[in-house]
Amino acid sequence: MNGKYPKNNTIGQLAIVLHAHLPYVRKNEKNSLEEDWLFQAILECYIPLLQAIESSKKENPSNTKLTISLSPTLLSLLDNKKVQETFPRWIKTRTDFLNELPQKEKDASAFLMKNLKIIELYWQECSGKLIEKFRVLNQSGNLDILTCAATHGYLPILRQNPETVKGQINTAIRNHEIIFGTKPLGIWLPECAYYENLDEMLFNSGIRYAILDGHGILNATPRPRYGVYAPICSNKGVAFFGRDSESTLPVWSAKDGFPGDKVYREFHKDLGWELPSSELQKKGISSRRPLGLKFHKITDANVSLGEKEFYLENEAMKKVEEHAEAYLLARSKQLKNLTLSSSFSPLLIAPFDAELFGHWWYEGPFFIKNILKNSNKYSIRFTNLKEFLTQKPNLQVCDPSPSSWGQGGYHHYWINDANAWIVPEITKAGSNFVELCSKKFNSEFSKRLFKQAARELLLSESSDWSFILRAGTTTELAKERIERHLFRFWKLVEMIKNHNNVNLKFLEDIEEEDKVFPEINIDDWRK
Repeated sequence: MNGKYPKNNTIGQLAIVLHAHLPYVRKNEKNSLEEDWLFQAILECYIPLLQAIESSKKENPSNTKLTISLSPTLLSLLDNKKVQETFPRWIKTRTDFLNELPQKEKDASAFLMKNLKIIELYWQECSGKLIEKFRVLNQSGNLDILTCAATHGYLPILRQNPETVKGQINTAIRNHEIIFGTKPLGIWLPECAYYENLDEMLFNSGIRYAILDGHGILNATPRPRYGVYAPICSNKGVAFFGRDSESTLPVWSAKDGFPGDKVYREFHKDLGWELPSSELQKKGISSRRPLGLKFHKITDANVSLGEKEFYLENEAMKKVEEHAEAYLLARSKQLKNLTLSSSFSPLLIAPFDAELFGHWWYEGPFFIKNILKNSNKYSIRFTNLKEFLTQKPNLQVCDPSPSSWGQGGYHHYWINDANAWIVPEITKAGSNFVELCSKKFNSEFSKRLFKQAARELLLSESSDWSFILRAGTTTELAKERIERHLFRFWKLVEMIKNHNNVNLKFLEDIEEEDKVFPEINIDDWRK
């Protein structure tokens, strides 16, 4: 593989790719569980990551390069004015809980109170417009922002109706262009899942690169000469980057990696599980659940939650600096071992769920900040996927292998005893909708019904619900969400077929609640 590489004594390049996604969990209900999902992600992950990248950009601008996918459903939530208005109230509820703690716990949670105020100030200064913050970093070249499928649909199980895959991809691209003003060139395939010839649809939609798990590259045809350490180009013209497990395991694994260190914050011990229900209800929270208020450390993996010690922020920050240095040193050694000749410059691809950084691993954003800040010491050049491809490397032509990054590496996690019942349901809905869309409809009211039916179909296809059913967490919520969107879809289909049976109030209510993808195009589902 020959290409143009920076001649600044770097030993290779590292591309960290973050996938930021939440299902469309907007619900017209104060203090809902769905509201908590979004606001905890904003509090613990999205704002701290922005702060880390912006801080690094000031200190080390030329080497502050990351790739991030912002899923269309997450963008729709962040772009919602009601969300922007409600978040400060949600923060205040948390500060009230901390203020009411006994003195010993109040002292232990002082770092949380400080951080809540910092996050609230950041929110106020940008008027809650986090998307604008991402846009600025994208325009400066520090971020390469990818899209994802519209509602994170698991594309291999939608392939029976190719138009439903096309609807997921084209709706996402259109949504991205409306928000950022430019069409995305890269995509994070949901769960990094690929099936044969998907690249043709991606190419025809304007997508030029994507990320796969390592075996999606290693099992490509023909077998890639440089394995996962260089992207390949499919016969249809889409570049694919492969995950390097050596670069991801130290960060990904809570058991064997950095996040499980005893001084880091304990994820599972949350004040919301410990307060009496009566205290929660006084503030409008109907049941026990995580509040995002955690102030104990892991202490020891074998220690029960009741025996966890208080978190010490200074201790954790010192440890995260050590782990950042250890990570960079390991990548430096890895890159040196991979540099076979002067004509080959290895590229390490390290993809992660963005929510790992801050939500699951509280110290994660500080880790990102430290590795960006200190990368020059180890002769590692950070890059993003778009920047790498603009160097015009000569890519080996290979067709990637069907794969995913889910447990088992293929499609089992989304088709098993817990969730396989979803597949015939969404396949039947997709088939019917494609047939309906292939017929002529002229009235504006018909178009309105079709557009909302398309939204409900997309929302029912979200892989998040299948994942939750397989994982066994909040399964009733996942089942209810699928059934809700399919019920709405079929009722709209009936209204399309029979205009004498139109329920205008029903239509208006779901248009308000499932207010996503305003520029949805029914032509995407036409045969």
